[in-house]
Amino acid sequence: MEIKNSKILVIGGAGFIGSFVVAELLKEDVGEVIIYDNFARGKKEYLEESLKDPRCKIFPIGGDIRDIDILDKAMEGVDYVISLAAMWLLHCKDFPRTAFEVNMAGTFNILEACVNHKIKKLIWSSSASVYGDAVELPMTESHPFNNKNFYGATKIAGEAMATAFNDRYGLKVIGLRYMNVYGPHQDQTAAYTGVVPIMLNKIDANEAPIINGDGSQAYDFIYVEDVARSNVDALKSDKDFGFYNVGTEIQTTIKQLCDLILELKGSNLKVTYKPYSADDARALVQNRIGSAVKAKKEIGFTYKYSLKEGLLRLIEWRDKNRSNKLTR
Repeated sequence: MEIKNSKILVIGGAGFIGSFVVAELLKEDVGEVIIYDNFARGKKEYLEESLKDPRCKIFPIGGDIRDIDILDKAMEGVDYVISLAAMWLLHCKDFPRTAFEVNMAGTFNILEACVNHKIKKLIWSSSASVYGDAVELPMTESHPFNNKNFYGATKIAGEAMATAFNDRYGLKVIGLRYMNVYGPHQDQTAAYTGVVPIMLNKIDANEAPIINGDGSQAYDFIYVEDVARSNVDALKSDKDFGFYNVGTEIQTTIKQLCDLILELKGSNLKVTYKPYSADDARALVQNRIGSAVKAKKEIGFTYKYSLKEGLLRLIEWRDKNRSNKLTR
């Protein structure tokens, strides 16, 4: 797909992954990158370097995917759309009605607007949550959908709607199923943050990191810059439709993750193990490692950063920004 001199709308472009997608796009010979974001979690500070590029700007009216008329206005004259806007897993658990309105109705709004504006291709963020717990490892894209939570349900619905829009209107859509993403710009202290920041916060406070269960649960951790690059690879690929895992195909247990973080931080703290609550145990995903074969073959994506390299980059970013609001 030729993206030279094109105008690209990045929905959720000020967020954790979106801000890195914007930076990756600006490495290409594109004409214009427009950021559409409601700044509920995204921060303008994450875009500081990107906004120095005259090709990059924030859509001035607003940026919520539930605002159909504003979304429609933002797509005027746009060639391609990359959408990363969504409520996170734990947020969806506590607020399922809002999860429906944002992740499901909002996705429909994006798909519909793309058709109305004859968008050449949409890259849409799905999630490995569609798979639930693994019945086979690594999980290929044909793995059954065993999800049990609200977040995964919204992503399954989004994939189904994307498939229907492709079949009915010929909309070109690539859906990316991210594994466990970590890195700079992820919420570091929010109530709904991820396992990596939680561990780092504990260690930085000289408190014992906590592992729920015995630490044997294993996941596929992928650095945010790799995830951002997968979006650009998918956009530039010749593929018109499909869903792809974005991961490393490397299995890392939570205990291994914690031990590595302690090593990189030079900490002698001892890990505290605690049992899962009944609620958490019921929904626990014990193993989720994605096959990387299809993404490499069809959209040309392979990861670059090892877990150690990615964690070192995250730690460096946290240390650099410890005194400002980027890590608060």
